[in-house]
Amino acid sequence: MAVDVRDVPEAHRYEARVAGESRVAGVAEYLRTKELIAFVHTEVPPEFEGSGIGSALVRTALDEARAANLRVLATCPFFAGWIARHPAYHDLLYQSGSNVSD
Repeated sequence: MAVDVRDVPEAHRYEARVAGESRVAGVAEYLRTKELIAFVHTEVPPEFEGSGIGSALVRTALDEARAANLRVLATCPFFAGWIARHPAYHDLLYQSGSNVSD
């Protein structure tokens, strides 16, 4: 199954589409600043689950974050889990520089 993933900045999300389908097969919503992109929600409809849509969304979004020199904050459990299983992307993760404690 060919999956096309594109950034739709005006909607603050990546969209995945499958060849031959008119509707969106998955989305990854984000908040972005000049230095950071926070992935907050990923959704793949049940009929597309298990077909690699989620992985295609994450991989494309992270590859584009790397190319743009952005740090990644994975608040979405799907993104966080995917990154945890793929060490090649660990270097993108945002690390707080704060020394403040309670």
